[in-house]
Amino acid sequence: MEITEKKEAEINNSSKDSNNNNNNSEFADSDNNSINKEVEERQARELKAGLHPLKHKYVFWYTRRTPGVRTQTAYEDNIKKIVDFSTVEGFWVCYCHLARPSTLPSPTDLHLFKEGIRPLWEDSANCNGGKWIIRFKKVVSGRFWEDLVLALVGDQLDYGDNICGAVLSIRFNEDILSVWNRNASDHQAVMALRDSIKRHLKLPHSYVMEYKPHDASLRDNSSYRNTWLRG
Repeated sequence: MEITEKKEAEINNSSKDSNNNNNNSEFADSDNNSINKEVEERQARELKAGLHPLKHKYVFWYTRRTPGVRTQTAYEDNIKKIVDFSTVEGFWVCYCHLARPSTLPSPTDLHLFKEGIRPLWEDSANCNGGKWIIRFKKVVSGRFWEDLVLALVGDQLDYGDNICGAVLSIRFNEDILSVWNRNASDHQAVMALRDSIKRHLKLPHSYVMEYKPHDASLRDNSSYRNTWLRG
């Protein structure tokens, strides 16, 4: 009798879990459908206005780092939204008015992220992801940054839906470009992104790309030290 009751309880619990999973899946599908509908409506409005809509809406952010230990609160307080855009025309208006990398003080970060994603390791879109890192001499960083921005905005990089954004980090002796993606455990997507970045930036063979998951950055409180993959 006990065995029968236990089996029935297991079946009921399994049924509840299945229903919960189905409900979660339905909510996720509903959210995605809502987002897709908003994007379609936005693009329709922009086309009607004679503009050229981008696949994604983007936001430029600016961070002027202050000396001392990095805390999440202090870092979030330093992140300032500059401007957002969703059309080709809007991008060029924004970009032409941004300061060139060579004029930015050190240490400074300039971020370009899809709308709804903040340039934070802890953001829900970033927390399971990581970033490809490329170090440049300051003389050439501006050109590579511009090429990366154009590739990102134009949805030219492979696995584009897996990309969250890009960062230009101005430092004393070098500048660093990084491209953030959503899923650090998807090895195929991570390596395909690396190859796509190399191809679109026409990176010379002498440049080394490094990869670091964001959870590793959270553990050692560092963006660019102790990187994992190299390629």
